[in-house]
Amino acid sequence: MGWRDRFGLRKANRKGKTRFDRTSEDSDIKALVEFAKSRVGVEFFVEPETFATRTTAVAVATDGEWIRRRCGSPDVIRKVAKRLATPAYDVQIVGYPQRMRDWTARNKDRPSLDD
Repeated sequence: MGWRDRFGLRKANRKGKTRFDRTSEDSDIKALVEFAKSRVGVEFFVEPETFATRTTAVAVATDGEWIRRRCGSPDVIRKVAKRLATPAYDVQIVGYPQRMRDWTARNKDRPSLDD
């Protein structure tokens, strides 16, 4: 069974209002899963779809390190989070954690893991 079947990416990519962004791919979800498995205390923050970008998820570790990837829909990342026993939050409700901003400020001269 592929990643799309497991988390519903195929269905999530069918609907939406985005016109300029590419659809989410297996590699996007795999990157989020690998990040969560290789870091301590990872939390997911779901960002809403806009006209320019599809729904994305930001994975933030305890030290503030983070990555952002397309996830197709909030349901997809919630399934991933449930499987990993990791919390998933709506960024419009809770906002971004301060540790993420602090990590970005400390590392702004280094290349980002974000694509």
